[in-house]
Amino acid sequence: QVQLVESGGGLVQAGGSLRLSCAASGRTFSSYAMGWFRQAPGKERELVAAINWSGGNRYYLDSVKGRFTISRDNAKITVYLQMNSLKPEDTAVYYCAQGQGSEILYNKYQYRYWGQGTQVTISS
Repeated sequence: QVQLVESGGGLVQAGGSLRLSCAASGRTFSSYAMGWFRQAPGKERELVAAINWSGGNRYYLDSVKGRFTISRDNAKITVYLQMNSLKPEDTAVYYCAQGQGSEILYNKYQYRYWGQGTQVTISS
């Protein structure tokens, strides 16, 4: 069993920054890819960023490239999402998830364990 707990969400003005954290427990964290997803009201859950087991390979949704950075600290069993230059369209519930393999996975159905989500609201 794996538990994932997100933190760091909140309400910020457009142009601001937030740093999300996801603390993990359970099965070996460092062996698995991690992802950050988001879901806005009435929309599908989408993959925002993902990182492989070592941190050497990363993926970003086109709309967040250059603004968001995913990282992981395997010693602290935590994955981060640094979000800069935030826009109102970034407003959503953000979830971290652990993949079923060590390399980056792009389909939400390939992620087995999920956190409870943290709300991010960007005001214009």
